[in-house]
Amino acid sequence: MSGIDAVNPDDFGLIDIAWRLDRLRWVPRAVLAQAVQRDGLCLWAHPDSDPPEPTDTDTADRELAVRYCAGCPVQDECLELELRTAGADTVGVWGALPEQARRALHPFWLQRGERADDRDRADTDATDAAGGTRP
Repeated sequence: MSGIDAVNPDDFGLIDIAWRLDRLRWVPRAVLAQAVQRDGLCLWAHPDSDPPEPTDTDTADRELAVRYCAGCPVQDECLELELRTAGADTVGVWGALPEQARRALHPFWLQRGERADDRDRADTDATDAAGGTRP
């Protein structure tokens, strides 16, 4: 059985998203955060109040994500930032995807390889293991 046979056809959309995020893999986390804070429509849509809360119902949360993030120019940057920051523990709406979809995406995203900040984290972890201090 080849690798492609083992993939659930429902996962192809997630795999496509993971591939699309590859263009951001070497962008530092701080740069992603700056772009999302500066250009993210969600930060401008509710400047004085909290955004709508997810409902914990996949269909409703998916509709909220699509509506809430419609037209946002930094959806991919937002999604990449959340996957790096929260990983499988992601909550809320980020990058036009509800949390269930991001959790399903996370393993495919991880398979795409290391990211810009991974090297810094590996260096820090190695320093900690050797008894050093974190910068």
